[in-house]
Amino acid sequence: MTSPSNIAAGCAAPDQSAPIPASVDIHRETVLTGIVRNAEGEPVGGAYVRLLDSTGEFTAEVVSSPEGVFRFFAAPGSWTLRALSRSGNGEAIVDATVGVNEVGLSVAPA
Repeated sequence: MTSPSNIAAGCAAPDQSAPIPASVDIHRETVLTGIVRNAEGEPVGGAYVRLLDSTGEFTAEVVSSPEGVFRFFAAPGSWTLRALSRSGNGEAIVDATVGVNEVGLSVAPA
């Protein structure tokens, strides 16, 4: 069995670096997207990026693409993004609105 071309290797999540599908209405959907970067500003591929709701509860997780790209589809509101990687960990809080919300997510060694 082969995986569809939009599925990341070894992961059930869609390829994070693929363009947002044309069927997604960004005037009605809330998209959280960005690039995980290390302290030198270089992209971090293979980072586990977690989406936590406003109470800190785990909602979803994706693996960043080789270019460090991640993407979540969520409801408008307050979200926490947490990245865990070999380059370190990082966190960002975002108040997402309908449309594409670009989020900078940096990781650093503890």
